[in-house]
Amino acid sequence: MNVNGYYPANSILYIPHGGGPLPLLDDKGHQELLNFLYSLSSRFLSKPAAILLISAHWEQSVATITSGESPGLIYDYYGFPDAAYRIEYPAAGEPQLALHIANLLQKHGIPAVLDAKRGFDHGLFVPLKILFPNADIPCLQLSLINDLNPQTHIKIGNALADLSKQNVLILGSGFSFHNMAAFFADDNETAVLKNNEFQQWLIDTCCDPDLSRQQRESRLIDWQHAPYATYCHPRAEHLLPLHVCFGVTGGPAKLLFNGEVLGKKTCAFLW
Repeated sequence: MNVNGYYPANSILYIPHGGGPLPLLDDKGHQELLNFLYSLSSRFLSKPAAILLISAHWEQSVATITSGESPGLIYDYYGFPDAAYRIEYPAAGEPQLALHIANLLQKHGIPAVLDAKRGFDHGLFVPLKILFPNADIPCLQLSLINDLNPQTHIKIGNALADLSKQNVLILGSGFSFHNMAAFFADDNETAVLKNNEFQQWLIDTCCDPDLSRQQRESRLIDWQHAPYATYCHPRAEHLLPLHVCFGVTGGPAKLLFNGEVLGKKTCAFLW
C-alpha cells in the first residue's frame, strides 16, 4: 500500500537491475532506469530493518539463504572496465533473520538451507548501491530453485508473507525482458511488437484489479503461453523473482516503471 506516493519499508518490489554493472558505469542505455531508481530511493516512508533480495543470478537445487555476517561481493560478469571490479557495497548480513526465513520456508513444506560463505551478486549490489547507497541496511539473498518452476516460486512467496511484520523489504531483482541475443540485434517492427506485447500482458496480469487471485496466479504459472513469452524470456530466471513477489500477497500490483533499458521496454511493480 502506498501513501500519497510514498511506500512503507516493508514493501514488495520487482525491479529490472539492468545489464551487469552498467547502471553504475553511467551507461546511457540505463538512464531511464537510473532516474526511476534514484526517485524510488527517496520514496520510502522509513528505512527497512532488513532487505531480502531474490536475484535472477543465483539458482540452487533447494531454496538457499545467505547467512554470513559480512558477505563479500561476487563480480559475476566479465569484459567490463576495471571500475566494474572495484565496486563496493559493504552491507552486513543478518544470520538470525536468515535462519528465520529458512524456518518459514520449511514450515510451508519448502526445503531450505543456509549458506554462510556466499557473497552478494550484482543482482543485489547494483540496484541497492543506487537505492540505498550508504549500505547501512542488513541484506540477505534468497536463491531461485534451479528447476525454474513458476508455481514453486509463487509458493516461496506465500511462505514469506510473515516477513512484513518484521519490517523487511522484499525485492525481486530481475528484468521483465531478458533475451540476450535481442539486446545485441538491430531492432525492427517485429522485435518491438514482441517486446511490447509481452510487457503489456505482464502489466495486465499483475495490475488488473478485476482479476481474482486465482486468475492472476494461473496466468503467472502459465506465463510461457503469453504473447511472445519465450522470445522475451528464453529462460525464466529473470522473470521468476516476480513470481516470488506476487506470492507474498497474491493481490494486484501497482506499475511503478514502464520504460526502456538498453532499448527494450521493461517494467517494475509494487505490491
